[in-house]
Amino acid sequence: MPTPAPHAREPHDALGYLVKHTHLRLTALTDAALAPLGIDSKDFGVLRVLVGREPMSQQAVAARLGVDRTTMVALIDGFEAKGIVTRKPDPADRRRNAIELTGPGLALYQQADAAYRAAEDAFLAPLDAPTAALLREALRAVLAPARGRD
Repeated sequence: MPTPAPHAREPHDALGYLVKHTHLRLTALTDAALAPLGIDSKDFGVLRVLVGREPMSQQAVAARLGVDRTTMVALIDGFEAKGIVTRKPDPADRRRNAIELTGPGLALYQQADAAYRAAEDAFLAPLDAPTAALLREALRAVLAPARGRD
């Protein structure tokens, strides 16, 4: 007698599928919201790390975002060419560059932050406020063990 086939499962029920496609949708929304400002979600991540902080090394920004150094150099090069950041030798270690937002960089961040928040609000619109807050809390809890290793 043949063995019965295992219960078929939908790929849409797999957590990996849900996380991946949720991320892709959020990125599409935020990239579209940021495009009129000439940046994307990766660029906005750099601005978020730099805003309100003392100048940081490229390496520290890359580590904070989990981005490789080569990618970070390219991002900073583009920002520097547009006058969004300045790159100066770090006074504590002249072998490193310290990155800081310029006045136009801060203005860009403020516009981008408003656009990003609006995109997040649109993304979370199917959820009521308590459920959206619970989603953020749950995602932080899932990420917490990984952050301890960063």
